[in-house]
Amino acid sequence: MHDNRPTSEDRVRRFLGELLPARRHLDTAPLTIEAWEVPDEPVPFEVAREQTYAPIAVGDRWGRPWSTLWLHVTGMVPESWIVDEERDVELQLDLSFTNMPGFQAEALIWTPEGETVKAINPFNQYLTLEAGEQVDYYLECAANPNVPGDWTFTPTALGDKATAGEDPIYDLTQLRLAWRSRSIWELEQDVVALNGLMHTLPEQSPRRFDLMAALTAALDAADPDDLHASAPEAREALRPALEAPANASALTVVATGHAHIDSAWLWPVRETRRKCARTFTNVCWLLEHYEQLTFSCSSAQQYQWIRDEYPGLWKRISRHVADGRFVPVGGMWVESDTNMPGSEALARQFLHGKKFFLDEFGIETKETWLPDSFGYSAALPQICALAGNDFFLTQKVSWNQYSTFPHHTFRWEGIDGTTQFTHFPPIDAYNGQLTAAELAHFEKNFKDKGASHLGLTPTGWGDGGGGPTREMIGSQERFADLDGAPKVEWSTSQDFFTRAQEEYPDAPLWNGELYLELHRGTYSSQIHGKQGNRRTEALMHDVELWSATAAQLVDGFAYPHDEIDSLWDKLLLLQFHDILPGSSIAWVHREAEHSYAYITERGEALVAVALRALGDDDGGTEQLVNSRSRAVQGVAPLGADVSEPPAAAPTLSREGGNLVVETPELHVEIDERGLLTSLRAGRDGREAIAPGAEGALLQLHRDAPNAWDSWDIDEFYRHVHRDLEAESAPEVTTDDDGTVRVAVAYRTRPEGFPERPYAGAPSVGVGSRIVLTYSVAPGATELGIDLDLDWHERKKVLKLAFPLDVRAAVMSSEIQFGHIDRPIPVNTNEDFGRFETCAHRWVRVAEPDFGIALANDSSYGHDVRRVLRGKNGAGTTTVLRATVLRAAEFPDPLAEEGEYTVRYAIRPQAGVADAIDMGEALNQAERTLHRSAPLEPLATLEESSARIQTVKRAEDRSGDLLVRLYESEGRRALTELSVPGARSLTVVDLLERPLDEQSPLADRAAQAQGERIPLRLNPFEITTVRATF
Repeated sequence: MHDNRPTSEDRVRRFLGELLPARRHLDTAPLTIEAWEVPDEPVPFEVAREQTYAPIAVGDRWGRPWSTLWLHVTGMVPESWIVDEERDVELQLDLSFTNMPGFQAEALIWTPEGETVKAINPFNQYLTLEAGEQVDYYLECAANPNVPGDWTFTPTALGDKATAGEDPIYDLTQLRLAWRSRSIWELEQDVVALNGLMHTLPEQSPRRFDLMAALTAALDAADPDDLHASAPEAREALRPALEAPANASALTVVATGHAHIDSAWLWPVRETRRKCARTFTNVCWLLEHYEQLTFSCSSAQQYQWIRDEYPGLWKRISRHVADGRFVPVGGMWVESDTNMPGSEALARQFLHGKKFFLDEFGIETKETWLPDSFGYSAALPQICALAGNDFFLTQKVSWNQYSTFPHHTFRWEGIDGTTQFTHFPPIDAYNGQLTAAELAHFEKNFKDKGASHLGLTPTGWGDGGGGPTREMIGSQERFADLDGAPKVEWSTSQDFFTRAQEEYPDAPLWNGELYLELHRGTYSSQIHGKQGNRRTEALMHDVELWSATAAQLVDGFAYPHDEIDSLWDKLLLLQFHDILPGSSIAWVHREAEHSYAYITERGEALVAVALRALGDDDGGTEQLVNSRSRAVQGVAPLGADVSEPPAAAPTLSREGGNLVVETPELHVEIDERGLLTSLRAGRDGREAIAPGAEGALLQLHRDAPNAWDSWDIDEFYRHVHRDLEAESAPEVTTDDDGTVRVAVAYRTRPEGFPERPYAGAPSVGVGSRIVLTYSVAPGATELGIDLDLDWHERKKVLKLAFPLDVRAAVMSSEIQFGHIDRPIPVNTNEDFGRFETCAHRWVRVAEPDFGIALANDSSYGHDVRRVLRGKNGAGTTTVLRATVLRAAEFPDPLAEEGEYTVRYAIRPQAGVADAIDMGEALNQAERTLHRSAPLEPLATLEESSARIQTVKRAEDRSGDLLVRLYESEGRRALTELSVPGARSLTVVDLLERPLDEQSPLADRAAQAQGERIPLRLNPFEITTVRATF
């Protein structure tokens, strides 16, 4: 047989690309169109409907960036247009669509009565109408600009309404009625599926030849002069090929409808609310027309927006939820970042999210759904299990730069030993399309073949929303049981995980974090947001602690449940995985700063009210209020008392050219260049600074990643840097309390250095001023280092470096409810890819009997590496660095511009407990009140490595007290919790329910009558105790 396949394949290509699109519609008809442009921010439908509309024509320009245009569309479907199984009628709209949904113009269709009907986006450009229908609709058109452009990451002004411009950016390309041939559409889906499958098969596969023969026969039968009439015959020619069943060993793809909607990213939060309405309206329309479809949707915050702002749509969603087809998943308030949120905040993501779904729908989600977050904390398995979750889903680790994750289905073990049954969709994406190529990749890529035959595919356009399309539904119908491909079915996440776990009970175990070898710059981008998060997390701890204390001890004090819940909701939204990481447009980060300011204002007011209630009206003695987990200056944790007298002031002297500052437990030497040359735990302590090296180095690097500017720091940034040199000699001052301060001033470039090296060059910034101030307080065990920065760089990253005389095997980094030890030597691809890591308030490097801890109050990025001394490696220097600031230009071209203060503390001879104390000291605010008697804590622990994390009132407003504690040092702990006045103490989950046999961690159940409960904690175990009075 002669091989004419290239010719035949080209014939199919042209049929799909040229012949079919020109013949999809049997006829078209115009509509009457009027428009009203919203002057500023979007308005409700009721306001828009009452405006005066003016004529607009197809082809007219519309839409300045971020504006809204309302269209009023009227007309009549021609009576001659018959609607039957072969034909239907559509309203069709094109707003200058160019690429995937979510990154350009979008529209929502409303009835005159104010109900949403369906959304319009590049792959949902239609609304199906009835025969003879009198058309009367309002279209809310959003002129959202294409911020990423062609994804070259070029700086753009489009990310802020104030700078985006006033000129229209879109055309009204098409708005009409169309009489559609359903026969031609079905033929198109057949040809797309079989042609796609054919191209995935081996060149000499018999099935590939069979498919080519079938496609050739179909195209012979398809008469281009009357494609509508001949389409059934062409489809009949394809029927045998479509009916050939899948192989008995074929994998099964469990598809679930999905629309990943970033709660903010390249659009502001206000636009996300509308994206949710558009996407969910589309989904409801599809659910009402295609009974096989299911849709999985996370993020309680997004449901709340719909409930509060779109009541008609909320009722539709609620009906589909009750039918089990619009399925809440994930159980979190938003799909948050999981690296940077603090311990209590990450727990609250689950508490607030799952509580919302239980309250609104009576549904408890059992899976954690985080397809797009930038790596996953090793604390998550325990937190998920304590929230009642059994399963975990993501795919983001497939984006790794250097190593390939070895599993798609496995058990993930966290730092305490808790596991979650985990799945990575084998398509390596969360925007599945169910194309032949994607299904072939699923089959080839699935790493657990032979042990498992099931994989999940979240299906639908996402990031900026969109969701499934009728083409995806058509593809599933054709690939349900088709020779040469995996089987495809619609179902739910819960059904998939249940079946997968039953099939694969001995899935392999992965221990530790799911580190993403990408987007490492997000630990340090947008310092305002990082500081806002850190400050407000600490503040919410104090709000709840002192409000609970006042409610317990002061008659008539009302615990402010509603305002606390509202503040947490705001903070949890700000931890979304493109807000807190600093990877959104300027508009988003500006609003985030306002939100942090609001949380701070209201939170401080609540703390002030509580402390005022706890104080004495007639004065009393000033007492230190201790919100930390360990005693401070003689004041018990979580209480207040008169503090111990201050220690003696540090001594200041000179030895040679060095300044020497000392306390009994700290020895510091600073040379005339302002660099740290000695750091010891007292004059006779072991030296922490490496021989011949200097600490507190400010190192400025180029920071020009290959892509994803605000997201990424690429490995080669290390190749070029310079150590900043002080402008002048250090300046020494002494505070009234005896604290010694040594200030050193720096510039990143000389004064008068040009912003542009030549006229046509991009700006390199005007240069930055930095004042580094060392501080040694009376009795100090650690050296304080404050950086005051006036920052104006472009594509730079600033590091604070400490070359240390310690041969450390790991760097211990604080994460939620514990810490993780990451290897320092670079032996594997995984080690190489882990060149920038996340830590919360502290990191520590150590030999068995000597450790050095570095704490901070602002950011999260760190790196550590070993450097050999001399040609033959005569000793090892461990270089520990904190990432201070970045200066990316996309998507916010002026990211980081401004003034900041960032605080650090470094301590020699520091254990893990010391590091935790340092982190708390830098991050928890110091407060005082006036009382005549000490303020006794509501809860106390016997001395051990366990610490109390949170004290609050119960969510059910019963008056019960919740105490959350954890083992903090990675060792077993035996302790006893005391809650004075308690009638009973019960160990509960994160939703504050007693652990029962259905709980993932049922073996931790415990209860005691009275005020005390003994607790035996495993390393890093979290325990929440509910006290009833």
